[in-house]
Amino acid sequence: MNAVQASQIESAVRAAIQPIALLEVINESHLHAGHHGAGEGSHWRVRLVSERLAGLTPVARHRLVYDALRPLLAQGIHALAIDARAPSPA
Repeated sequence: MNAVQASQIESAVRAAIQPIALLEVINESHLHAGHHGAGEGSHWRVRLVSERLAGLTPVARHRLVYDALRPLLAQGIHALAIDARAPSPA
């Protein structure tokens, strides 16, 4: 299994959701060493702000991120934590 890289996740999210102001992709695999399934893939946290998320429910926002990352999920993403937000009104 090829290890998924942060740059791959970032590119996929940028292409699909066009985040503004914030896009963080954090590898948290080291926090899960020894947990069941930890050896099967990597653990990631994705934080982003995008206009495309305005008016969407949290579930719909997560679906957009999962859809963007679908090709990478089978390549070794074991867990994905998502913080997806719309910009705050000025």
